[in-house]
Amino acid sequence: MNALRTSRRIVVKVGSSLLVDERTGAANHAWLTAFAGDMARIKARGQQVLVVSSGAIALGRRRLGLARRKLDLPGKQAAAAAGQSLLMHAWEQAFAPHGMIAAQALLTLADTETRARWLNARATMEILLSLGVVPVVNENDTLATEEIRYGDNDRLAARVAQMIGADLLVLLSDIDGLYTADPRRDPKARHVALVTELTEEVDAMAGGANLEAGVGSGGMATKIVAARIAAAAGCATLITLGGRPAPLAAAEEGGRATLIEAHTSPAAAYKAWIAGSLSPQGALVVDAGASAALLAGKSLLPAGVRAVQGRFGKGDAVLVRDEAGREIARGLTRYDAGDAEKIMGLRSGGIEAVLGYTAGPTLIHADDLALSR
Repeated sequence: MNALRTSRRIVVKVGSSLLVDERTGAANHAWLTAFAGDMARIKARGQQVLVVSSGAIALGRRRLGLARRKLDLPGKQAAAAAGQSLLMHAWEQAFAPHGMIAAQALLTLADTETRARWLNARATMEILLSLGVVPVVNENDTLATEEIRYGDNDRLAARVAQMIGADLLVLLSDIDGLYTADPRRDPKARHVALVTELTEEVDAMAGGANLEAGVGSGGMATKIVAARIAAAAGCATLITLGGRPAPLAAAEEGGRATLIEAHTSPAAAYKAWIAGSLSPQGALVVDAGASAALLAGKSLLPAGVRAVQGRFGKGDAVLVRDEAGREIARGLTRYDAGDAEKIMGLRSGGIEAVLGYTAGPTLIHADDLALSR
């Protein structure tokens, strides 16, 4: 599968059915060992990989003696609290022989839906990936309530892929992709190797005949929902059989899978989202030097800001205008309006002395800026 070889940044979602031995309720170390080798091979090519991992609740059930009980939300949260350390220990054991470091990251819905927290979470992931670490992400089941849950790790994985600008989202399933009908019931069902557009016909395949295909809260339907989120962010999705010892290598070598294409790049999709989907909460007026720097693809530094307009918070979208009032760009600010007023005109090195903290040297980073002209 060429997408696995060419993608710069990959998110792999691993479900409980792969991580946990259903007979014993313990971590499936044999599968994890083989999968870690798969991951190490990809990282050795210079690609970055992040894992979205289920399994904390399943492992915690066994640890707390709750394996045979139906759990309500508080019971699931207790199991997650007891199972998180087991889950991370299993990943660490699998990664260690390859010299890979696992870093746990627990997210709630607000971390990907609230822009200020989204910026913070993204910054952390970027640092971990730049250091060669493999972030292991899971929903913070110990804290999340039913009202603020992702609902399934397919959707969480898509949101994480969107957050970090991934090129490829890999959803490991108990089936080798999308079919025109349920292959376990219809011998004439055809495997769909490539989806170029997510149409109502594809939704019908996933939500009807394929509803039970794939472990999770919605089977194949949730995977197509995740693929749609990823595609909007410029990220392709690969659905493939996870139960194989090295599922990524198997897919690369021609193993059956479904690739769902994206029609833009992650960077272009992100810039389009900033430019057209967010309502500006204020404005920053910049001098001629800052205006020229922005048009050349640079970040907005406090030194170039001449005025702060409106009452915006960290992570909000703001307009950037020149001193003649013309809109130059739109972007996500790393400081709220009050702090922006305090540091405007300053060199970046003076931010911490004035505020007592720093969220970085830029008011708006170039990555979070969409030019208007």
